[in-house]
Amino acid sequence: MIDLHCHSIMSDGELIPSELVRRLEVKGYRAVAITDHADASNLDFIIPRIIKAAERINQYSSTKLIPGIELTHVHPELIGPLAKEARELGAKVVVCHGETLVEPVAPGTNKAALEADIDILAHPGLISEEEARKAAERGIFLELSGRKGHSLSNGHVLQMARKTGAKLVINSDGHAPGDFMSREYAYNVARGAGCSETEVEEIYKSIMGWIDEILKG
Repeated sequence: MIDLHCHSIMSDGELIPSELVRRLEVKGYRAVAITDHADASNLDFIIPRIIKAAERINQYSSTKLIPGIELTHVHPELIGPLAKEARELGAKVVVCHGETLVEPVAPGTNKAALEADIDILAHPGLISEEEARKAAERGIFLELSGRKGHSLSNGHVLQMARKTGAKLVINSDGHAPGDFMSREYAYNVARGAGCSETEVEEIYKSIMGWIDEILKG
């Protein structure tokens, strides 16, 4: 199991990184990316601290912490520059907060994110087929979300991924202890969106090679 989108007390989560990782270690996770909410005001505060936590935690935990960030409610024109800055600061997983149905995300966010140096477009809402094709071309993962509200468009995201060949990832968008998914629950999130068991297995297979490369580096 992996989770590449969750939040600690560095933004609006409830747990410090050590406890977050420990809770997922008990659940048998291979890795977790802490991707706290950021814009220009706190990007350079969050990433170095998650890197420092990972350096210590990963010496002892079987669940490895990957430093990440989620660019959140950033104006579309700023997504590219901030994604570049996040990479320079050392973020290994860059997520962009997509056009979810339940928040007033600026129109054009999905398009700008898919043109930037990101890895995952989180909860992309009613993403267009053209945008999904861009994700497929650039190797950017589209998220099936386990989070209430954001999950409303999971079925549509799956349909667009099937049409275009875009890659998918299943994430919790966890903020609190009860948000983090068991293997069974994560599979059910994907099955509820319309995935077959084979498709769920392929989702995890496609992402594990990438995660192993990150952990080796």
